Amino acid sequence: MIKLRKNIEEMAGYVPGFQPPDAETYIKLNTNENPYPPSPRVLEAIAKEVGEGLRRYPDAASRLAREEAGRVYGFDPSWIVLANGSDEVLNNLIRAFANEGEEIACVHPSYSYYGTLAEIQGARMRYFGLSPEFEIVGLPEKYDCRLFFLTNPNAPLGFTYSRSFIEELAGRITGVLVVDEAYVDFAEENSLDLVRTLDNVVVTRTFSKSYSLAGMRLGLAIARPEVIAALNKIRDHYNVDRLAHVAATAALSDQEYLKGCVAKIKETRAWFTEELVKAGYHVIPSSGNFVFASPPDGDGARLYQGLYDRKILVRHFSDPVLKHGMRITIGTREEMERTVRAMTELAAP
Repeated sequence: MIKLRKNIEEMAGYVPGFQPPDAETYIKLNTNENPYPPSPRVLEAIAKEVGEGLRRYPDAASRLAREEAGRVYGFDPSWIVLANGSDEVLNNLIRAFANEGEEIACVHPSYSYYGTLAEIQGARMRYFGLSPEFEIVGLPEKYDCRLFFLTNPNAPLGFTYSRSFIEELAGRITGVLVVDEAYVDFAEENSLDLVRTLDNVVVTRTFSKSYSLAGMRLGLAIARPEVIAALNKIRDHYNVDRLAHVAATAALSDQEYLKGCVAKIKETRAWFTEELVKAGYHVIPSSGNFVFASPPDGDGARLYQGLYDRKILVRHFSDPVLKHGMRITIGTREEMERTVRAMTELAAP
C-alpha cells in the first residue's frame, strides 16, 4: 500500500478562489485580478518570443528581469530573485529557514496559504489574532520564531501597517520577517527601505495584481544577497519560463502604464467604498485592489448568494472571523456600478 507522509495525508490543502468555466458571463470580483490588460509592451515582448526560441531553455538566472527590477526598486540584482509566482518564494523561505517542527507565524486573518505551506514542510504554524483596531494580539515583547509572515496591505481585510510598526516588529522577532507586499502598489508606502537597514527583513511581491499578469505566475523577493543566494540554491533551476521572463521585464519597464492602471483602481475603490457606506455597509478602509464589506444584517453568506444569483462573483469565507462579510475585488467603474446597484438592493430590509 502506498504510504504518504503523515502531515500530507492529514492536511486539507489550500482552496483557491472559484474560477467558473463560463467566467465571461459573470462580473468576476472574487480573486483580486486586475480588470485592465497588461502593458502593451508585455504583449509585444511575448509575441516576439513565441517561435524558434521556445525550443531552448530560459535564462536560469532571469537576469534581464532582475536587472529591470533592480532599476525600478533601487537594488543591485544580487538582492533580487524572480519566482514562479510569489507563492514559490514563500514556500522556499520556509524550506530555507524552518526545520521540521520549528515555529513560524502569521496574523489571522491573512493569506491562508502560509498555513498550507507550513504543513507541507512539517513546520509548526502559530497564528496571532487581531484586535478590533487591527493590533496583533498576544505577540511577546521578544518572540522566538524562524519566520513571521506579515501580509501588508492585509488580505482579505485591506488595512495596512505603517513602516514604523514593521520596523518595530522586525526588532521583536528573532527570525526572519517576511513582508508580503502583494498589494503594495495600491497603498501609500512600502517596506523596501527596511531591507537595506535590517538584515532580517525580506519583501515579496507579485505581478498578478497591479501588473495584470496573474496568468503568467510571476513573483519576486528582495532581500540581503546571502538570503537570495540561499533561495537560488533551492528554487527550480528553470523556475521562470521564457515567456514569463520577457513579460516580467516588459511590465517592469512600463511604470507609467502601471501608475495609470493603479490610479484608476484607487479612484474606483474610493467611489465604491463611499457608495457602499451610503447603502448601510461597513467597509474597512482598504489599501489593496479590493474592499472587505459587511452588510447591515451581518449575513455575508446571504449577500454572497444574492450576488451570485445576479452573476456577480465575490469572495465569501467560512472562517468565523470573516463570514459576516465579503472580499470584493475592484473591477472597472461600470462593473462596480452594477455591483453597487445589486448590493444596495440586497441591503434593503
